[in-house]
Amino acid sequence: MSEDIKEGMSNLKKGIIGVAGTMAAAIGTYVTTQFNSIMGIEEEESGAATEVVVESNQQQSQSNNQSVIVNIPQQQAAPATNTVIRETVREVPSQQPAAQPAPAPVEEKKETNAERMARLKAKKAENGGN
Repeated sequence: MSEDIKEGMSNLKKGIIGVAGTMAAAIGTYVTTQFNSIMGIEEEESGAATEVVVESNQQQSQSNNQSVIVNIPQQQAAPATNTVIRETVREVPSQQPAAQPAPAPVEEKKETNAERMARLKAKKAENGGN
């Protein structure tokens, strides 16, 4: 029974943490948007620059003689280029057979502690015990 309660509390904690994280993200987004609007920062619109004109019916009936001009720059085609493909022949010398590899250097066997002690004792005995 206590395991069920612990598991339920664990799930509740996870749910609360998830909701708190979502709320923090939402508040951060809202604050950023408000900061941008206060500072006068506007998002750039992507795509071609076009002019949109909205007129009310009353103004439209009064200005039937007027026309709206929308300037959209024309796209120019890229100039034609001539592509030339040339084949070239390169002579590469054939590979010579590899020379015999040099023999690996022989590493001397490391002296063990017992061998070192025996060598030092023999040296001491040779020097007269000094």
